[in-house]
Amino acid sequence: MHRDRRLREFIATHDWVTCYFLPSYAPDLNPVEGIWSLLRRNSQANTAISDPDHLISALRHGLRQIQYRSNLVDGCLAETGLILTTPRQQRQ
Repeated sequence: MHRDRRLREFIATHDWVTCYFLPSYAPDLNPVEGIWSLLRRNSQANTAISDPDHLISALRHGLRQIQYRSNLVDGCLAETGLILTTPRQQRQ
């Protein structure tokens, strides 16, 4: 999809778009992989999921714990070597 002719044309005609073509599978460049790792090691560790609702509840709980610890999210981003190019919204 990301190499589709229409998308390449869109990118070429809009100078505000910057597109980087990454390898098809690059977990070391994806900060979300770090988030999943945190979830597996903490909220999902030693948990026998009984049904889909239990899984959703456990994931939400784990994500909520991570959400308020910005140093964890920053660490997942730093591990990739990527940097934010837009300012982070401040909580009010």
